[in-house]
Amino acid sequence: MNLVDRDHPFDFDNLPDQRGAYSAKWDKYRGRDIIPLWLADMDFRSPPAVIEALRRRVEHGVFSYPSVPPELVEVILSMLQAAYGWEVKPEWLVWLPGLVSALNVICRAAAAPGEEVLTAAPVYPPFLSAPKLSGRGLATVPLIQAAGRWTFDFERLESLITPRTRLFLLCNPHNPVGRVYTKEELTALARICEQHDLIICADEIHCGLILDADKTHVALASLDPAIAARTVTLMSPSKTFNLPGLGCAFAIISDEQLRRKFKQAKAGIVPGVNLLGYVAALAAYRDGAEWHAALLSYLRANRDLITGAVNSMPGLSMTHVEATYLAWIDTRGAGPAEPVKFFENAGVGLADGAAFGGPGFVRLSFACPRVTLAEALNRMRRALE
Repeated sequence: MNLVDRDHPFDFDNLPDQRGAYSAKWDKYRGRDIIPLWLADMDFRSPPAVIEALRRRVEHGVFSYPSVPPELVEVILSMLQAAYGWEVKPEWLVWLPGLVSALNVICRAAAAPGEEVLTAAPVYPPFLSAPKLSGRGLATVPLIQAAGRWTFDFERLESLITPRTRLFLLCNPHNPVGRVYTKEELTALARICEQHDLIICADEIHCGLILDADKTHVALASLDPAIAARTVTLMSPSKTFNLPGLGCAFAIISDEQLRRKFKQAKAGIVPGVNLLGYVAALAAYRDGAEWHAALLSYLRANRDLITGAVNSMPGLSMTHVEATYLAWIDTRGAGPAEPVKFFENAGVGLADGAAFGGPGFVRLSFACPRVTLAEALNRMRRALE
């Protein structure tokens, strides 16, 4: 495989040095020869349209308290209609500086202290910490592998619902296992939640990162109005367009009572979106389509490279990544008791699966230049051999 991709007008191979650029991802291993692939953000420059929009706003020179750009609302509503056939009203949008705070807010809004939250693990660590930080109980149902992919164990999931369970936290597309849940899977999940009168919080932040051409993201709340009435949908341009440092996200809540509870739970605690976050979001959604298509092409090639490499390494395996830029790697056959430390000693920084509820696994972010990914994979292979 050609390690430099020249088939698109955007450069994902030659990037600015992030060392010393106040990057949490790169600063973790400052001064050490360790390739940082542990954090779920991309090494790529954001779309040129976003950079230009930010440049113009910075040159304006006045950084006042912002209002929501009306055009951004219009662009988002049009995007949701086009992508999912989902007619969303402007008043359903609740703006947020990020989705981690939203997970904590919905735990407080949907459940009282001492009541329970349910989720499926392995999963993004704030799903596991938010209920506890909110004084709510947590139950986790393990995802299972069937026909070479991860899915829900619906029978076990339903068995864990108690009279105190109030909320199900869903991650779709799923971080870290890379699934795009089908309409049938989502409908089955939603029916269980309806039967037991559970609120659903659907974190869909990776919905713009579908890698398989034959897969389509289904917004849970778009299935039908009854499901929408019990669903809080969380979205953001941050993952798709590499904008996490600008802090712009939103919840979509069609039910007025649920929306009011959500707003009450965040009032006075969760700050609003900053001015540059709004500017970047508008430019990304409105003008970023060509860059987005090129990104997906680049990520698909990286996905294919890492899948072949990992599954040929002694003791390692991973399932097919349908979406996201995250590989969920099973190291249990390789033997190291502390796989993160083992690979750090080999010069590769990965995320510890134990934090996701998956001990013995590691998560690798492959949203980096292909030569960087190839070097990391070579280091891993040499250490294992």
